[in-house]
Amino acid sequence: MKLVLASYGGRGDVEPAVVVGRELQRRGHDVRMVVPPNLVGFAEGAGLNATAYGSDSQPILDLQRQYFTCYSHTPWKLKELSRMSRETAEFADACWADMTTTLASVADGADLLLTGLIFEQPAANVAEQLGIPLATLHYFPTRAHGQLLPFLPAPLSRMGMTFNDWVSWRSTKKSEDAQRRELGLPNATAPAPRRIAQRGSLEIQAYDKVVFPKLAAEWVKWDGQRPFVGALAMASPTDSDSEVAAWATAGTQPIFFGFGSVPIGSPAETIAMISRACAQLGERAILGAGGTDFGDIPHSEHVKVVGQVNYATIFPVCRAVVHHGGSGTVAAALRAGVPQLILWTLPDQPFFAAQLKRLKVGAGRRFATTTQKTLVADLRRILTPQYAAHAREIAPRMTKPTESVIAAADRLEDFARLRCGV
Repeated sequence: MKLVLASYGGRGDVEPAVVVGRELQRRGHDVRMVVPPNLVGFAEGAGLNATAYGSDSQPILDLQRQYFTCYSHTPWKLKELSRMSRETAEFADACWADMTTTLASVADGADLLLTGLIFEQPAANVAEQLGIPLATLHYFPTRAHGQLLPFLPAPLSRMGMTFNDWVSWRSTKKSEDAQRRELGLPNATAPAPRRIAQRGSLEIQAYDKVVFPKLAAEWVKWDGQRPFVGALAMASPTDSDSEVAAWATAGTQPIFFGFGSVPIGSPAETIAMISRACAQLGERAILGAGGTDFGDIPHSEHVKVVGQVNYATIFPVCRAVVHHGGSGTVAAALRAGVPQLILWTLPDQPFFAAQLKRLKVGAGRRFATTTQKTLVADLRRILTPQYAAHAREIAPRMTKPTESVIAAADRLEDFARLRCGV
């Protein structure tokens, strides 16, 4: 079968599609990845054919970080927030037009089109126009549900998420209708999530039920349309894994700090804060650079700055993991059985923090409001024996990476064959 897997965003957004794409290709299918230009090399490095669509994703990820930092820290700067909102809308419009053309060409004759969370509307419209099955890959429960926040009643949670879908649709309706007219389709009459569900699309939930324990029961009404497969992660050993692991085991267990592929705004201040907080607690730290250039910023001997490392290798030798709240990092730390502290910057990340708090394996705080004092207090909290015990108890209940990718590939194969009569 010809299977087209489109995914936009940073590496963490694209990696789940690449993981399942490799498995589908191993099974003999013709797999075509469609990713932002700056991640074509990443997909090709995984052994997949890749086509670029839209614009480079890094600039919009940086802009989003700046917007939400400004919104949470200085919400009265309306002029600045308005400028960034306008730039985001202009970026989206340009991406949308290119995505429509590229996807319509690449997916022509395909047996299935899969899309990620970001920019799923263009893919949904192209699949509708071409008359091919659509599948979505969600690494976070983005559809309306009642488990959003522990303190929010379920009906209010569902109502709020449904309203947010409607607001998002209205803000992009002009661009989407223009795209649909280009494809020969009528204007949309409902938000994309509702249309996708009503079309009977497969909506794979690429995270573990244990993180959202009541969600599976709430969504049983979808009769298998939203299967949970567990987090999809690459086994990515790096050249520095042995050296970092040796440093970690040469003394007291360190705390791992990492903030993903989106660069943080003040690397010098961040490394100084981490160094002082760990010195105050008598802890050692590993700082994973990710998308941030720490360059030659000075740091203490108890802090080791590293580049890319394999989380599956390094997390189990650490006492705890402090990170941005990306779904892949959350799953890696849960699988390693270590407590977590999420210092979030983007709007989906605090929801993982809320779930970790509910499970008593972690805590969360907005990165923009984190200080040495709050970091010390939060670390003291998650480094207690109770948090470590809860984390160790949950680890065996997590889906293993190999099981997750097999489950996702099985679902996609079955769905494509059923819909196409293959």
